[in-house]
Amino acid sequence: MRKENVVSIEERIPKLKQHRKKKANRRLLFLLALFLFMILSVIYFQSPLSHVKTIEVKGNELVSSETILSESKLKPGMNVWSVNKSETAERLNKLPEVKSTEVKLSFPNSFVIQVNELGKKAYLLKDNKFLIILENGKVLNKGTESIPVDAPLLRGFKEDNTLKKMIQELGELPKEVQHLISEINLVPKKTDQYHLTLFMNDGYEVSATIRTFSEKMEHYPSIVSQLDPSKKGIIDLEVGSYFRAYETEEAGSDAEEQGEGDDEDESEG
Repeated sequence: MRKENVVSIEERIPKLKQHRKKKANRRLLFLLALFLFMILSVIYFQSPLSHVKTIEVKGNELVSSETILSESKLKPGMNVWSVNKSETAERLNKLPEVKSTEVKLSFPNSFVIQVNELGKKAYLLKDNKFLIILENGKVLNKGTESIPVDAPLLRGFKEDNTLKKMIQELGELPKEVQHLISEINLVPKKTDQYHLTLFMNDGYEVSATIRTFSEKMEHYPSIVSQLDPSKKGIIDLEVGSYFRAYETEEAGSDAEEQGEGDDEDESEG
């Protein structure tokens, strides 16, 4: 029995040596790989590859790329790994025109800033300048001096809750209806302080109220489709909906003037 045991152990010694050799080789390879990684890391951090090369801004229209770059604090030459992408996005989201941003690393050393801006809903006429109104009702201190054509122009409004309500109602309209509106005038009446007069791009005039604006104006295309396109006039959407042609009103006023003239002639005679 003892002899058998001795033989068995002697047979196992080569296998144990081989196992230890493999284990030592694996450990050596690991240490070599770790050493190589450290060397490559040092080379990388010392090389231009670890420094920001380019910064690209996408998706911006209302806010300039220069402003985005300035607020982002990103600059070419800074270390790539010193950039906190979430903090950079938070800074940019504080800009009034910006809804959200995403800062992405384009390997190895370029950054892309993707900007998602708030939508432009209208323009406000103020001090002979057309200021941009965003979808949240905020009025930007920037705009154009020429009459805008890419969004409705608002007249008679102030920067208050009435304006925000108007923008909210406007935003609930389908895009195709929004694009039909040229001007929205706030013309308060004794019976309705939210009374509106709209001038449409297709030549019609609309009388409405902010209270039911989106609800009533949603049906505008359907209403117009039932009218004679050669006869323009006022579409009244305040209570129900009905149409008054301009020709009818002009004819009525002409008849009144003519009647007054006859009376004067008779009295003079």
